[in-house]
Amino acid sequence: MRPDRPNSIGLLGLGEVGRILATDIHALTGGAIKAYDILFDDAQSAPSRAAVQLPGVVRCESALELVTGCDLLISVVTAARDLDAAQSVVAALDDGTWFLDLNSVAPTTKMAVADLIETAGGRYVEGAVMSPIEPQRSASPILLGGPHAQLFADVARDLGFTGARAFSSAIGPASATKMCRSVVVKGIESLLTESLLAARHYGVEDDVLASLRGLANNDDWEGFARYMISRSLLHGARRAEEMREVANTVGDAGIEPLMSSACALRQDRAASFAATPGDDQLIELLDSMRMDTDKIAR
Repeated sequence: MRPDRPNSIGLLGLGEVGRILATDIHALTGGAIKAYDILFDDAQSAPSRAAVQLPGVVRCESALELVTGCDLLISVVTAARDLDAAQSVVAALDDGTWFLDLNSVAPTTKMAVADLIETAGGRYVEGAVMSPIEPQRSASPILLGGPHAQLFADVARDLGFTGARAFSSAIGPASATKMCRSVVVKGIESLLTESLLAARHYGVEDDVLASLRGLANNDDWEGFARYMISRSLLHGARRAEEMREVANTVGDAGIEPLMSSACALRQDRAASFAATPGDDQLIELLDSMRMDTDKIAR
């Protein structure tokens, strides 16, 4: 049985969230953080570069190398790869190894992963990150679920997850909370994108934004729209995967996921644009998206 307090930590995925967690955990503990990402095969990928540049990160060449000797595995892959990522480590998972699943997926997906990990002898903990990872980083609010959630909450706080709390002793409620939140958050991103693209065509985007002033106690709809649309441009692919999981969540509740399914399509479309992270002008973002819309119209 692995110790409750992990000495060896592995990150399954070294994308945006993985890089932040690697940095924060190493800064707090001073220990090495093992990492594996399927994009390590591409030397120019962001995960490959991060594995070289981030202090304390030890690059592994396979998922099995990553899990060997680990007391805690943190899965931070894309939503579509949550189950695949778990399947890649079970062959070498030691009894009692913690497995923290922070991926944004439907409760049924979390249940499938939990069954896989628990059958292999690991201790599965459902995690639902309830805010953008920035600016709070590892201190972001996280709902923990499952029979090990209460015990792991203390472990998590020792590693800098100060916003983590045990939410449910069952697998599912934490992720259901996250998924239902995403209906609103990612839905607003998609609605603003669609509204302002059409408004840009008619030359009335400033008027539309002005008409929203004061709605939901927000007087800066231009800044809000700029932020929301830029998030879709930068992370549309990941958000589209999440929204397909959201649609599954809504469907499992017996409700036709009309809005969530449409949102996934809009997020997919946003992902097709080459966004520049430094873009901060709403008109530039809309013009970039307008070009693609014009191509489709032709």
